[in-house]
Formats: sequence, C-alpha cells, structure tokens
Amino acid sequence: MSQSVDVPAQHQPLSWRGPLAGSYWAAVGLVLCALTPFLVLSSATPALEGLISGSVGLGRTGMEMSAGMADAAYCFGTVLAVQLISRLPGRRLLVGFAALFVVASVLTAAASSPPLFFAGRILQGISTSLMLITAAPALVLGFPTRRMRSTAMVMNMGIFGAVALGPVIGGAFAGLADWRLLFWISAGVGAAALALVVLTFTDAPPTDRELRFDPESLALASIGCTAAFFGASSLVDHGFTDAIVLGPLLLGVACIVGLIVHQTFVRDPLMPVRQLGHTIPLAAIALAMVAGAGSVALVGLLQLTVAEHGLSTALFWPEFGGAVVTALLFGTLFFTRWVPLLAFAGLLALAGTGLLLTGAAGGDSTLIAIGAGGVGLGVGASVAPGLFVAGFALPSRQLPRVFALVELLRGVAAFLTAPLLIHLARTTGSDLPDGVRTATWATVALLAAGIVLVAAIALSGRVRLQRPRIESWQQGEGTALDSAPLGAALRRRG
Repeated sequence: MSQSVDVPAQHQPLSWRGPLAGSYWAAVGLVLCALTPFLVLSSATPALEGLISGSVGLGRTGMEMSAGMADAAYCFGTVLAVQLISRLPGRRLLVGFAALFVVASVLTAAASSPPLFFAGRILQGISTSLMLITAAPALVLGFPTRRMRSTAMVMNMGIFGAVALGPVIGGAFAGLADWRLLFWISAGVGAAALALVVLTFTDAPPTDRELRFDPESLALASIGCTAAFFGASSLVDHGFTDAIVLGPLLLGVACIVGLIVHQTFVRDPLMPVRQLGHTIPLAAIALAMVAGAGSVALVGLLQLTVAEHGLSTALFWPEFGGAVVTALLFGTLFFTRWVPLLAFAGLLALAGTGLLLTGAAGGDSTLIAIGAGGVGLGVGASVAPGLFVAGFALPSRQLPRVFALVELLRGVAAFLTAPLLIHLARTTGSDLPDGVRTATWATVALLAAGIVLVAAIALSGRVRLQRPRIESWQQGEGTALDSAPLGAALRRRG
C-alpha cells in the first residue's frame, strides 16, 4: 500500500484562478506593463537631469550614481530571481514583485530628498528584473507554439522599443518641465501590471524545490554589481585611474568573473554556465553583450551631441521605428533557420551605424536621425534574437536561468561600457564634439572586435543554420538547436 507524502502548507497549490487566467493577450499586457516603465525611465532621465536634481537636491554626481545603482539592482535582480523562483511559487512571488515596483515608483515620484529618490530608483531596478525572470519565460512556454512568434515580437518591442522611446519621452517631459508626472505615470503602469498579475493568476509550483540556497553566488553578484556600477558612476567627476573609480571597478569585475567561475564548477548552479559552453550559446551570448554595450554607448553619445547643440530629442524617433521594423522581421523569421543570421546582421548594422555617427558629432541633424534609426535596427535585430538562440540550445526548462545569465551579462556589459565611453568623450579632444567623435570611434572598434569574436566562435564549431525544433523544445523534449562543442571543427581537422 502506497504512503501519502505530506506537502508543507506553503507548497500546497492554490485553487483560485484569476478571471483572465489562460488569456494570452492579458499575459502579454502583464509582461509589457512589468518591463517598460523602468526601461523607458533609464533612457529618459538624462534629458530630465536638471529638473530632477533641482527638485530632489541631487547634483550631477548624485544623478549619475542613482542611475548606476538602479542598473546595478536590475543586474543583481536577475540572479536573485532564479534563487527565489526555484524554491518558492513564482506566481505568488510575482504579486509581491509588482507591488514592490508600484511602491518604488510612488517613492520616486514623491521624493523630495536624495535618500527617497535613491531608494525608489534602486527598488524600481530590482523589481523590474525580478518580474522579467518570473513572467517572461512563462509567456514563452505557457502558450501554444503558434503564439511564440507574437511573443518574440512583444518581448523585442517591450525591451528595446521601450529603451528607444526613452529619449523622446524624456525630452517631451523636459519641455513640460514636469519630471514627476512621468514617474507617476510609471507608477500607474506598474499598478496595471499588478492588476494583471492578479487577474491572470494561476498558481504554479517552484521550478526546483531541491535547489540549495547559494549565498556565495548572491554575495558575488551583489558586491560585483554594486562595486562595478559605483566605480563607473564615479567617473562623472573623477579620472579613470582615481582610486574611487578604478578600485571598485576592478573589484566588481573580479566578483562578476568569480560568479561565472563559481557557477561553472558548483554542483547545483543557479545558472547553467557549463551547459552553455557550446558554440551556439557562447556565440549568442557574446553577440548580445557586445550589441548591448555598443548600442547603449552610441545612444549615450548621441544624447550628448543633441544636448550640446540644443537639438530636439524628436531626432530619436527613428530609433523606435527601427526597433519596430526589426521586431516584425524577427517575428517573420522566428520559425526559420535565419534567426542567427539576423542577429549577426544586427551586430554588423550597429558597427556600420557607428561609422556613420563619427560624422555626426558636429550636430548634423540628418546624420543623427539616420544614426538613431540604425541603432534601433541593429539592437532590435541582435539582442533579442541572440537571447532566444541561446535559449534554444538548452532544454526549455532551463529558460529562466538562461534569461537570467544573458540579462546579467548583457546588462553589466552595456551599463558599464557606456559610462566609460561617455567619460572618454568628455575628457578627450579640444572640445566635446571632438571627444564624442573619439568615443564613437572607440565604440566602432568595440563592435568590430565583437564581430570578429562571434565569427570566430561560430567558425570554431562549424555552425550551420538550422530550423529550430521549437514545438518539441517547448514540450521539454531536448534542445531546439544542435550545438557543437567550442573548437569542434579544429579538433576534427587535427
């Protein structure tokens, strides 16, 4: 006679379901409302810096530090999310994450002192990444395969379309001289996300209840992100070799590298680093990191140019248009063998855009608008396709962990590289346009190095274009793509 196994009360599934549970478009709305506010604010706040600093009592240094710590919290949240949803019911956690974002947005919108503004921005960052890792994989895996094309486009637009809209929205609210209204709107969108979490609620068990608590990884991630972004943010009024910059930067990078090494060798990792050590996922992750770093740097340098010459932020509208075009193209190609080629073409487009923008530092509006469109095309074609390609190379049950690792590395690469290149623009050359030109050339060199690296990884494993086996992958039957070990082609030749 079989014996029943007692399940702890906190693990008993809840029978209640929201009235919109199972609705695909409600789930899409949840993901968009969860992701877009913080991402819009991240690229909108440079245009609002003067207004915010005057209202809250933050100088230029404080504004840069608040942005840096918000980005650090976003990156750390990807690791924390995997630990939490592995051991606790994810849908219940999502209610708390969405509520935390609302509280954070209200704190920031109502802030009259630096501590409240800092606290709000940091909580916005961490709650956004917690929602991303909890909600986005469920959207990919929880609905029929025929919906996945729409999901790919939605995620592309939700992440990169929102970032592309940020400079335009920031300029519009700067014209209104009302930065608080933008943050109140963010709180409202967060409240809509919370409502959709409740309306679509279906209880689900933890993804891996047996996963051990990993304080080493959480410590390395928190120290690494905080130290690295503190050092990069300090560049606003210090030199690169100053101890307050170089010391935290080196410590932070060392901790992030230590985190990856620890995840490689630990018995029960939070993120599947060892499993990703094959040609296709390595190339996809490298591509996402380089494209993310290059695109954020190019947009930051464009914002410097627009501000220096007193130009309209409406010049950034083509960036959003480029993101829309590539989201549609990504959806069209999603079930074909051409997605990796699309991602590589996006990286090439970013490098070409960088070359074009070396001539825009003088304030040429036409070049700036074309360059903004090129950035939208390039980043939309590269990062999200790279994210999916990396996920397809592992079993679908690993998708939250793959998303977490890619977002951590992409975020660290993007949000650390941009301050370094902007510092280069401000401190080299005879004037700011000359410095922006130098920094743009440095960005082109970074992108070119990334192109060579990604091509070398792909060629070392003799990567071939494959039609992904998405339906069987979604059902948990192996991988969607076959990936050779790194250097397989070289070993066969030997």
